[in-house]
Amino acid sequence: MNEADFVALLVFIVPMCFTPGPNNLLCAAHGSQHGFRATIPMTLGMLVGWSSLGVAVGLGTVYIEENQGIFQALTWVGAAYIAYLGWNVATSKPKLQESEQTERLGFKTGLILQIVNGKAWIHFLVLMTSFGLLFGSGASGKILLVAINATIGYPAVLTWAAFGMGLSKIFSSPEKARLLNGVLGISLILVAIWVALPH
Repeated sequence: MNEADFVALLVFIVPMCFTPGPNNLLCAAHGSQHGFRATIPMTLGMLVGWSSLGVAVGLGTVYIEENQGIFQALTWVGAAYIAYLGWNVATSKPKLQESEQTERLGFKTGLILQIVNGKAWIHFLVLMTSFGLLFGSGASGKILLVAINATIGYPAVLTWAAFGMGLSKIFSSPEKARLLNGVLGISLILVAIWVALPH
């Protein structure tokens, strides 16, 4: 891979990983409600699920591209799941005291979300079809590409989790916290609509 190709790869990966999407918005919402540390297990699930999906898409790119029905079904299921998470965030009560526990999402949620994450599927399909051959046609090249992606993607979800925690300090009153939950939840629902729309 030459320097220009590597720069092009980064220009694709960095905005895709850091711009709002199901993972990032969910991390922000969870970070605002439960704090940064409590969000880490979910981010680790996202990392494992995201990378596993990347390898699977890399190895099965041709099959997935030729079977649009499967891809469309996954997209619709993903959009519905993301909308469900958004609704839960938007309607959840603010955490007023440390003793009051709201539902925490963990490793399993982060992992499962990737299977139905339409943005993740689109991301890896474009990544593998546009940049996959730059690392060779074998499995090792695809895995290397996923590793580069994970190196950039994981700090992105951590950044959004910290961002959410920072927002919770700004929106510290119950009324403002409700507003924050509503905005983050509606943002997730809008992402779900975007995922469901034809591209």
